[in-house]
Amino acid sequence: EIYKRLLPLYFPRDKQEEETAVSKLPADVGDENGETVIDERKIRIRPLPAGAADRTVATAPLDLPLESGLASSRSTFKLDSYLDPSFMSLIKDPDLRRKEQWGKSSQAQKRFNYARLLGYGDIGFPPLSAAEEYSLHSRYLAKANSLNLSEIAEMKIIYRGGVDSEGRPVMVVVGAHFLLRCLDLERFVLHVVKEFEPLIQKPYTIVYLHSAASLQPQPDLGFMKRIQQILGRKHQRNLHGIYILHPTLGLRTAILGMQLLIDGEVWKKVVYVDRLVQLFRYVPREQLTIPDFVFQHDLEVNGGRGMIVDPRTKHIYQRPSG
Repeated sequence: EIYKRLLPLYFPRDKQEEETAVSKLPADVGDENGETVIDERKIRIRPLPAGAADRTVATAPLDLPLESGLASSRSTFKLDSYLDPSFMSLIKDPDLRRKEQWGKSSQAQKRFNYARLLGYGDIGFPPLSAAEEYSLHSRYLAKANSLNLSEIAEMKIIYRGGVDSEGRPVMVVVGAHFLLRCLDLERFVLHVVKEFEPLIQKPYTIVYLHSAASLQPQPDLGFMKRIQQILGRKHQRNLHGIYILHPTLGLRTAILGMQLLIDGEVWKKVVYVDRLVQLFRYVPREQLTIPDFVFQHDLEVNGGRGMIVDPRTKHIYQRPSG
């Protein structure tokens, strides 16, 4: 008897039974299978935007019943902040990609073997794509932020300066502080990535103090190329210039090798400066913290020609003519 009463409501056979069902059944009786539908538990799958200029995606507003009868909706979000470009990009088959990398590596090894014979180190590893550089930089930055690198920072190999004559931030590098025998190179690279990260977001300048650095063993070109890859293309694009104080013949030769063998775009931004007073034309004296031995080295090399050093403040003044 109960089936005779209920079945016409859910499965009407004519117009009259349909009107009766509409009047007696509630508005929500589930989906086509009679199952209960809960909007909050639905899985929403939407296609990703294909190459849109503004990659801002707004989720569909979701009305949630509240005690007051009001509804709340989800806010929009930036897709770029949640997705890794390497995840979004089309990636080849891993085996095929690895085979191509081996081929590039073998070609590079044959091409750059003579660089190792000249003492420039191993620079034969293949170049990375933009997505690979981004992924490599992200991994190093995440690891650097998770470690305590204070012992590297205390060596004062690299540290922040002020701004140059045009207002660009300055990173100071002291070659004589690079004690290769006492330094963990992997931790040093992590420190470099961590210190450079705030600067490379916009145009910046590097000041390299090579004073007395020839007394210490220096890293080879392979190490420099690796750091350049880890810092990524944003570093290359935003680097305005590298001012090198007290360059030696060996350093000039090494930089020429980097221009020819590593990256001409970056290393052609080098400006050689023989005297401190020349450096201060590009970066004001008050914007730099310079070790004492650099002043002493400058006096020994240049003999104090045309300048006076204040021993108390370490300021350098032009010697008055006549």
